[in-house]
Amino acid sequence: MAKVLPPFRADVVGSLLRPAAIKEARLQFQSGAINAEQLRAVEDAEILRAVALQREAGLQVVTDGEFRRAWWHFDFFEGLNGVEAFEADHGIQFNGIQTKSRAIKVTGKVSFNQQHPMLAHFRYLNSIAGDVTAKMTIPSPSVFHFRGGRKAIDSQVYPTLDAYFDDLAQTWHDAIHAFYAAGCRYLQLDDTVWAYLCSDDQKRQIRERGEDPEQLARIYADVLNKALVGKPADLTIGLHVCRGNFRSTWISEGGYEPVASILFGDVNVDEFFLEYDNDRSGGFEPLRFIKPGHQQVVLGLVTTKNGELEDPALLKARIAEAAKYVDIKQLCLSPQCGFASTEEGNSLTEAQQWAKLRLVVDTAAAVWGN
Repeated sequence: MAKVLPPFRADVVGSLLRPAAIKEARLQFQSGAINAEQLRAVEDAEILRAVALQREAGLQVVTDGEFRRAWWHFDFFEGLNGVEAFEADHGIQFNGIQTKSRAIKVTGKVSFNQQHPMLAHFRYLNSIAGDVTAKMTIPSPSVFHFRGGRKAIDSQVYPTLDAYFDDLAQTWHDAIHAFYAAGCRYLQLDDTVWAYLCSDDQKRQIRERGEDPEQLARIYADVLNKALVGKPADLTIGLHVCRGNFRSTWISEGGYEPVASILFGDVNVDEFFLEYDNDRSGGFEPLRFIKPGHQQVVLGLVTTKNGELEDPALLKARIAEAAKYVDIKQLCLSPQCGFASTEEGNSLTEAQQWAKLRLVVDTAAAVWGN
């Protein structure tokens, strides 16, 4: 049977709660009780189980749950050329809680490593996906720059940022084509920055560090579009706009209006995964900037922050409300984020996680049919 290709009316953002076996194996690996090959065997087995459970939930698209990662972004960044990871003096501040310390800095010319370990991660996922589509998730280039900014980039390597942003675009262009060569036909770029650019508080912090939020938005859109030049026609690329996701907390607040004309009007991805699970996300009016035609909006109406199931009738009503601004044929449904953007995971059980995904599938079937 041929695989069904995107768009999927019922989709999944990416990360899943780490099973106990993964957590235990990671602790054993860190203590030296098991080696890398033994850890990989545990990960393989748990990813195989996660794929089966995603299929049981009714999804036609599966991920590896990001089971091999500690972070949704640093693990990918650390595999690039020209990047050095280090233990920062503090973590990333969320609403009332802080992550463990981790950061990166640019110490050489940035480029994509053709031996990047996540290429092998995708090949394994693809090999077990069967007749459903395997989706790979990686962070966006915007995130790579934003977190550290100019101070995290060696001025001897990049005296000005023009060459840096050119290399950033080329790095993600090469990554896109490398994953395509590995068999990937569905790639998702995870991006917290566009949500930060919607937040008055975050924009204040950006100005305080000497940068212009509006200028950054234009730069990031340009980098993304340069990375997408020459994208194969049968490769679907989505952009997930995330408001922060760590132990059921968040960072940014504010509707999409401040960036809508640039993000939805200019960035040439195939899909936008947009968080719409609470009042912090604003209304659907910014969706009027979505280009008509093939471009899809995946509405993140089902929260991953807690285990309480949403009312299907309310979900259907919200989809109908969004359809006032963009053709319902261009709408899809998903959870608002992953369930475990870092290995710690959000505050819900695995059973609640799978119930959420079944709810997405069932609601999508009720709205769009099977």
